[in-house]
Amino acid sequence: MAQLTTMDTFISALELADAIRTKKISPTEAAQFYLDRIDKINPQLNAVVWRRDTEFLKEAEAATDAVMRGDDLAPFHGVPIPIKDLTCVTGWPTTFGCKGAKDYVADHSDAVVDNFKKGGFLFMCRTNTPEFGTLSVTENELYGATRNPWDTSRTPGGSSGGAASMCASGLTPVAHANDGGGSIRIPASCCGLVGLKPSRGRVPSGPPGISDVMHGGCVEGVVTHTVADTAAILDLLAVQDPLAWYNAPAPVRPFALEAGEKVAKLRVACMTQSPNGSPVADQCVKAVRHTAALLADLGHEIVEEEFSFGELIAEVYPSFMTVWNTGSVYWPIQDWSKIEPCNAAMREISSQVDSLTYLQALQKLQTISRAIVSHWMSDFDVLVTPTVAYEPPKIGALFEGADNDPMMPLMNAAGMAPFTPMFNATGQPAISLPLAWSEAGLPIGVHFVGAPWAEDVLIRLAAQLEEAAPWVDKHPSIG
Repeated sequence: MAQLTTMDTFISALELADAIRTKKISPTEAAQFYLDRIDKINPQLNAVVWRRDTEFLKEAEAATDAVMRGDDLAPFHGVPIPIKDLTCVTGWPTTFGCKGAKDYVADHSDAVVDNFKKGGFLFMCRTNTPEFGTLSVTENELYGATRNPWDTSRTPGGSSGGAASMCASGLTPVAHANDGGGSIRIPASCCGLVGLKPSRGRVPSGPPGISDVMHGGCVEGVVTHTVADTAAILDLLAVQDPLAWYNAPAPVRPFALEAGEKVAKLRVACMTQSPNGSPVADQCVKAVRHTAALLADLGHEIVEEEFSFGELIAEVYPSFMTVWNTGSVYWPIQDWSKIEPCNAAMREISSQVDSLTYLQALQKLQTISRAIVSHWMSDFDVLVTPTVAYEPPKIGALFEGADNDPMMPLMNAAGMAPFTPMFNATGQPAISLPLAWSEAGLPIGVHFVGAPWAEDVLIRLAAQLEEAAPWVDKHPSIG
């Protein structure tokens, strides 16, 4: 096999899988390459919080042997991937970013892990997350803050910030992520990556866990460099689960075939005013306006230059937070006295919510969701918004005021990312694309929301934009 020194640091997962299949690169060489980069760069980022180098290299050697024997290979045979520290893997420490669970070892693997394994991926390590994935930044008391490779004084976003920091800095070709309020899309925006939140029920996440507490609003996925990687991995993960409460309808054809497919003329609406009234930076507004102009040049129709959901949004957020707060009581924590103040406050609030109030919140979310989603059925095909309201903030910024009010980090997070949570409530697919950069050279994502189960439309549109405004050669200079 060829020597790995010829491998592009930012090779895509599909390209690496092809290089392994054609014996240009071995899984062992690839594994060692990424471990060496982690040794060199992770001390600057704190994206990786737990490693299994010995087992990982043994598995890479076995994968190399399989290639040399001519075995039938899974689509991503030998490609490394890290797993976020909110997701269980049998026998792995699973802390959820919490001091109160630092000794917890999972006795099962979540469904997404099994599907990654069936696809041929090799598991590298654990990536950092805010405690319980609550915040839009990746900072916790157990492991500390993860940093953005574009500017290490800033956050990579959250809650999949460790995943995005790894992927953006070339420590992995792709990284596992999940999203309960924007946690795939926000770090994708902050780190210059592609981040797709699949539809409710598209990717099974069982056995029952936090996704079920959120009634399917928390979904599994990845952050990647390319639309093609995102589409191909969605095919791998999007298997229907007959045991689950929620299942999206099967796609007409594989999502991988949508990337690069001709895009029909779409009706596009834009929304740049924050749904919760928080300010939005001019550069984020300009990113949406520039994208709208590009879409018009590509033949799409801009039907709404400033769309608003009006009073609907004011009704969504209280009900969403009533349901969201209950997530703080789900986790298998060994010592609840060691959870962080924000989650402790959320747990106290949720303990005061009676079952009737909780059910009323669910009912209201479903009722309002119908009104929100109806716009895709009648007024437009795709909604475009900023992914976040301003460029990636400095480490610690979301904790300002927390000494006086433990809920301030959550309130500050709502100001950072006001556009993403409502689509966890509605269950619609949404994707963040790296289409703009700030004056400081930091990535600014643009957010596209599709109709229910319309990942195919989003993937076709994303691939069209990737060709029209390429980002594949834009990488941080770290390392």
